[in-house]
Parts: sequence; C-alpha cells; structure tokens
Amino acid sequence: MPEVGLFLSSEEHGPRDLVDQAQIGEEVGFSSVFISDHFHPWVESQGESPFVWSVIGGIATTTRQKITTGVTCPTFRIHPAIIAQAAATSQIMAEGRFVLGVGSGEALNEHILGQRWPAVSTRLEMLEEAIEVIRRLWSGKMVTHHGRFYTVENARLYSVPDSPPPVAVSAFGPDSLRLAARIGDGLVTTQPDGDMVRSFREQGGAGRVIGAVKVCWGDDEAQGQLNQELSVPKYFQEGSSLVTEDMVAEQVTCGPDPERHAAAISAYLDAGFDEVYINQIGQDQSGFCDFYRKELRPRLGL
Repeated sequence: MPEVGLFLSSEEHGPRDLVDQAQIGEEVGFSSVFISDHFHPWVESQGESPFVWSVIGGIATTTRQKITTGVTCPTFRIHPAIIAQAAATSQIMAEGRFVLGVGSGEALNEHILGQRWPAVSTRLEMLEEAIEVIRRLWSGKMVTHHGRFYTVENARLYSVPDSPPPVAVSAFGPDSLRLAARIGDGLVTTQPDGDMVRSFREQGGAGRVIGAVKVCWGDDEAQGQLNQELSVPKYFQEGSSLVTEDMVAEQVTCGPDPERHAAAISAYLDAGFDEVYINQIGQDQSGFCDFYRKELRPRLGL
C-alpha cells in the first residue's frame, strides 16, 4: 500500500527541531520520514545545516518511524567507508527501519574539500563504486578495495545490523535512472512522472519508488540541473531573486485549500509511487501536521 510520510528539511530547521517535528509527525500519522543531508542550506536565509547522522540517531530513539536519507552523497564530502559505518549504525539504532537514499550530489555541498567537480557521467561512476564499497563493508568482513576512485585498506565494520539497509538511488535523467534500476534497492525522484516509474520497472528496477512534494500550507496563499552545479548559498540567493510569486505557485502548492494539497500528493500516488514525502516549507510545521491530520489524511484515504 502506498505510504505518505513527512519530509524533514535540514536546510530550514535545527537538529532538535527536526527531532521534534518527527515526533509531532508520528502523532498525526506519519509513520516514516525523509530527511535531507546537506552541508550548506540552499540559500543563506534558510540558515541551518545540522549533521544529519546525529539527527537520525535522535529520531531513531524517540520514534518508531522509518527513516530515509533524502539523499546522501557518498562520493565526495564523506568517503563511502564512513557512510557505510554511519548507515550501519543508523540501521541498528532504528531497529531495521532505516533506508539509505543516495545520489550523485550537488556542488553546493560537495565542493567544500576542494575536489574537482566532474561531469555527471563520472559522478555516476563514482556513485556506483561507492555503493559497491558500502555493501561490501556491510557484510562485516574485512575489506580491501583498490578501485578507480576509492581505496579501502583492511577495513571491517564490527557493528553491523542483522539486515543491511536498502539503498535507494536518486535519478533525474536517463543515465541515472538506468543506474538506479541496475544497482538500486529502490528509486528516489522528485517529479510525479509516471513514465519514469514505468521505465524504472521495465529496466528491472526493484524496491520502492520514493518521491517528495513541496507544499506551503498557510492561511495566505501569497506567502511560499542548476541546483547540482552551483557551489555557494549566495549564488542560489541571487538566482532566487529572479523567481516570481507566480513561478513559485506553478511549482509549489500554496495556501489553505485542502483539495489542492491533496491533489498535489495524489499526483505521485497516481503515477505509481510507493512513498510520497511532504515538505512543508516554512516554520509552522506543527500547524501543517494538524492540517494533515484533519484535512489531508481523510481526503487521501489514509
């Protein structure tokens, strides 16, 4: 059965607030959360960027929710061997309710160590090798790996879960979709594109298809490949100055109308998604959760 969960934005909220939001979400019926993994916020006005792995530990021990990273880049900022350890520990802390969502990253977060930002084809090759390293380490065996991009010497994870977490791979175009279908335990994407879901399945893709929808619930509707290449929040801030309210309204469902919000979520379910995570933009997360409980859950039949 499709499931609707809560998207936790690490760019807008501090670590304790994110844990609180997960708890509030569980109280209104969100049995799963999807949490972003960034070093920088998209724009400086968002103002936050907590270390996601600490936050995951807090959520895992204070709720019974499934937790998915949306998404982690295991190729630049953090070596895949360390991501393997972090994800293994998260799976243990969550008692098997953790999913490692991965992607090829954005320069905004991954350039910080001064590495060259390569073409997308190279980034996908790096992602494939990183996933291989991660899965080998989850076996609990000693691993030595000398690959094209990564070296691991005599590494072994001693704290490993009974069952490794699924690896859901993010895709935006045909190349990344082929990779997700070939090596992923699921697919992560952001648009309610039924053709993409069908193509993923036709190419042998297994596991759950995961999507995220941005909304901005509130009493006043008026208040609500570039992102992979820009490297500083200021540049996004400058770019956002070109965006009008009408342009935002075309992409984000804003305002108090429950029918419009339900329709935006249903578009993903109708396209064949197995999981849809709702990102409420702004500070009133508690108000949105109450709106979800009273207005959206009944309309979605949940």
